[in-house]
Amino acid sequence: MGDFRRIVLLFAAAFLIGTAVSGCSSMPWNEAARNIENSKRLRIGMTKAEVLEVMGNPVSDETFSTPDVWYYFVQSVWMDGLTTQDECMPLVFEDGRLVGWGNPFYTKYRIEKKMGGKKLEL
Repeated sequence: MGDFRRIVLLFAAAFLIGTAVSGCSSMPWNEAARNIENSKRLRIGMTKAEVLEVMGNPVSDETFSTPDVWYYFVQSVWMDGLTTQDECMPLVFEDGRLVGWGNPFYTKYRIEKKMGGKKLEL
């Protein structure tokens, strides 16, 4: 009877651990899907308060802390559990208003800023 009890306990422990791990791994995908879906409601000129209402809170840690660029998780590139900039969609604000979003927009925006505001034709 002791062996049977030990086997049942091992199966129960494996089930609980498997459930916990699978629940955690699906959370980023849910967040990414929600952020992608919500981004379809963004419009140029929205205030930061309006963007917060649509998108929720951006990724927050020291790496992503900028007042005029907010980052939202949209994909897992690395399976390390960390959120990196290449896994996020940037939203760019000027004077408290949304001027654009997405990595192609942000790349062009940064280049134009370095060029002194000259428009870059792609």
